[in-house]
Amino acid sequence: QVQLVESGGGLVQPGGSLRLSCAASGRSFSTYAMGWFRQAPGSEREFVAAISWSGGDTIYADSVKGRFTIARDNAKNTVYQQINSLKPDDTAVYYCAAAAGIVVVAATPLYWGQGTHVTVSS
Repeated sequence: QVQLVESGGGLVQPGGSLRLSCAASGRSFSTYAMGWFRQAPGSEREFVAAISWSGGDTIYADSVKGRFTIARDNAKNTVYQQINSLKPDDTAVYYCAAAAGIVVVAATPLYWGQGTHVTVSS
């Protein structure tokens, strides 16, 4: 079992930046690929980014490439999502997820966090 707790959300002005964190507890965090998803009001949850267990491989949704950066610190059992040039369309609940591989975590994660709210508004 892996427990995931997100933090770092909040209200941000358009053009601003934010760093989300996801702290993991449980077994073998460093063996899991990690991912971020988001769900905007009235929309389905969508994939945002994923990172391999080593941090050596990353994948991003086309809609966030160039603005979102996923990273992890296995010594701290934490995965991060840096978000720059925030837009109102980025308003959503952001979820952390974990699975055995980077392709799997992008499609069918095994574990989910509870989410952190990000609101982009002036």
